[in-house]
Amino acid sequence: MRKIDINSDMGESFGRYKLGLDEEVIRHITSANIACGFHGGSPGVMRLTTRLAKEHGVALGAHPSFPDLVGFGRRPMGVTLEEARDDIVYQVGALMGFAKAEGVELQHVKAHGAIYNLAHGTGSVSGVDADELARAMAEAVCDMDDRLILVMMAGSRALEIARETGIRVAGEAFADRAYTPEGGLASRRLEGAVITDPQVVAARVIRMATESRVTAMDGTEVDLGRVDTICVHGDTPTAVQLVKAIRADIEAAGISVAPMGAFL
Repeated sequence: MRKIDINSDMGESFGRYKLGLDEEVIRHITSANIACGFHGGSPGVMRLTTRLAKEHGVALGAHPSFPDLVGFGRRPMGVTLEEARDDIVYQVGALMGFAKAEGVELQHVKAHGAIYNLAHGTGSVSGVDADELARAMAEAVCDMDDRLILVMMAGSRALEIARETGIRVAGEAFADRAYTPEGGLASRRLEGAVITDPQVVAARVIRMATESRVTAMDGTEVDLGRVDTICVHGDTPTAVQLVKAIRADIEAAGISVAPMGAFL
C-alpha cells in the first residue's frame, strides 16, 4: 500500500507569545517539525512540544533556520557554509537533548524559511551558492547522525544533492502553498501564495500523492517526482481544517498515513 507522511511546523511560539495551533493540529499529523530557537521556539516551548509529540505518537523532527527571530527566519542571510553547518548542528543538537530527556528519538531534519528556500535556489544572496548550501546542510545532518532523514523539496536538485551525500532523504510537497512554474514556492507577498480552503488543499494533495503533480499559479503543470511527505504550515489560519481534510481524503483514496521513518 502506498504510504505518505503528513508533517507540520510546530513549537514556533516564544516564551509567553503563542503562535500556531499545535495542540489541535498534532492530532492529525504523523511528523512534527519543531522550531529550535533561531526563528521561534524557546527551551520551554521545545520541551513542551517534544512532550506533546510523544504523547500523540507523532515522530519528532528538528526545524532549524537562520538566526532571525525578528524576521521569523524568512529573511535571506549571507552566511558562509561553515556558519550554515554550525547553525544547523547547534539547533538540531538542542532538540536532540530534549528528545533524549523525553525518551524519544529524532526522526528527521527539515530546514525552515529562507535557508530552505536558498538551498532550493529560490531567491539569492551574494556569495551563497544553492548547491553548496544544500550539500552543507546534508553533510551537517549526516555528521550528527546518519540515520536521520533530511527533508527536501520533492523533485528538486537540492534533494538529489543531499542524496549524493549518502543521507536518507524525503521528498516534500506543500499542501497550503502555491507553486511557481519552475517548481519553487511562490513568495508569500503574492496574493494567493497561501492557500486556506480545505477542499482545494485536499484535492491538491491527492494529486501530489497519486500523480506527483501540482498546478502552478499560472496554470503550468509541475512534475514533483516522488512525494514522501506533505507539509501543512502550523501558522496557516485554517491549519486544523486543512490537516483534517487532507488526512480524511488521503485515507479515503486508499493511501496509508505513516511517519516517514516507517517507510523510508
